[in-house]
Amino acid sequence: QVQLVESGGGLVQPGGSLRLSCAASGSIVVITTMGWYRQAPGKQRELVAIITKEGSANYADSVKGRFTISRENARNTVHLQMNSLKPEDTAVFYCNAKVATSFYSSVQDYWGQGTQVTVSS
Repeated sequence: QVQLVESGGGLVQPGGSLRLSCAASGSIVVITTMGWYRQAPGKQRELVAIITKEGSANYADSVKGRFTISRENARNTVHLQMNSLKPEDTAVFYCNAKVATSFYSSVQDYWGQGTQVTVSS
């Protein structure tokens, strides 16, 4: 089993910053991609940013230039630095990791429990 534990959400004013972190633990052989998704009320879950174990990152157009994803492979941890936050960034943010739990298994998706980010004055 693999567990993802998120931290760092909260309430922030427009223009402010937050840093989310997610640590994976359990029966991990390799984590290929780690990423962050978000889901606002009444909307579908959407990709925010992903990063490969080699460090290649991709972002949603709505967060480019404001958010930065980073990863610590030795600690199976991914971070999301969010700057210049806007009210429309308000959502529950979910960590995702694509994990192989043995040398003979395929990669599977694992999700964190979600952390609330609220941008409001």
